[in-house]
Amino acid sequence: MTHSWLFTGPPGSGRSIAAKVFATALVCPHGGCGRCEQCRSAAAGTHPDILWVSTTGAVIPVDEVRKVVLEAAKLPGVADWRVVVIEDADRLNESGANALLKSVEEPPKHTVFLLCTPSTDPRDIAITLRSRCRHVYVPTPAPEQVEAVLLSDATLGLTKEQAKWAAGVSGGHIGRARRLAADEKARTKRATALKLPQLVYEPGAVYRFTSELVAKATEEAASTMEGKDAEERVALESSLGMGSKGRGVAKAQRGATGQLKALEKEQEARRKRMMRDALDLALIDVAGLYRDAMMVAAGAVDEEGVPIGGFQHPDMAATSKELARRNKPEAMVRCIDAVAECRETLKLNVRPEVALDAMAGRLRECCGVV
Repeated sequence: MTHSWLFTGPPGSGRSIAAKVFATALVCPHGGCGRCEQCRSAAAGTHPDILWVSTTGAVIPVDEVRKVVLEAAKLPGVADWRVVVIEDADRLNESGANALLKSVEEPPKHTVFLLCTPSTDPRDIAITLRSRCRHVYVPTPAPEQVEAVLLSDATLGLTKEQAKWAAGVSGGHIGRARRLAADEKARTKRATALKLPQLVYEPGAVYRFTSELVAKATEEAASTMEGKDAEERVALESSLGMGSKGRGVAKAQRGATGQLKALEKEQEARRKRMMRDALDLALIDVAGLYRDAMMVAAGAVDEEGVPIGGFQHPDMAATSKELARRNKPEAMVRCIDAVAECRETLKLNVRPEVALDAMAGRLRECCGVV
């Protein structure tokens, strides 16, 4: 059997879930029955022979990768295989990828590596790692499939209409469909982001809006991580013996300041990633609205005026049609390109305010406002 696998697919397609199911099948004596103790512990994320690797930061630290390599070399304890699932393999930098390469290229006989990334593009996965793995592509599920998943989850308690709406506006992203169906804040954030194309026509308003968008995303990231950041600091201070008294304490605490600063730096990077991820999600929604307008403007619609393949934002059909009335298809394509360029810029070391303001300027130009 192949010992190194690469699962790819768009965000929300379920690539990590597919890897999790495969990992469960590998440790289950019945090939993934879903009922035995092995399957239950794998589903809970507590199976001793499955090592889960993910990050909330911008990069998986190379030191963590080295620890993973050492763990992967150990013999399985209760199953036939030791499985390493790296959910955010696209967060491996060059050093991390190099540290992992040898193990992926020549893994121990009892170990299987499952890597998950959005695509096989070199920006998502190192070419050297990609070439050593067997590739499995997980496509974006159809709205009907997402709807079925939502309705099958009794904890959500959705009606068919609610599930259909969430599935229709999520762009095939199962996790986001769940949040939109269950969380009023998620629905509010989506509705707020979709105001952007309309504000392009109001002088000054679009720039105030982009500034507010960044400020809200920053505030939300800080609020979300506040508890976790505090817990990590307390744990580190306790391990360093800070606040203790007695002989040898001062010597033991040497270098504590450096470790605290390193933790603060890591936490700041994590908050920035969360903030940029929130902005990226908003931009995906905006691009979807421009796509709907482009399809209508190009006449790529059925007899009922619905774009081929359906609206990405069916509840914003009126806005899409108004944008199509005001602009040619080519202008809408340029708007989509402007949003895509902004998404790429946000991945670089550029202030989000600058990236979004530049995008707003391009959108105004594309729509003939300036």
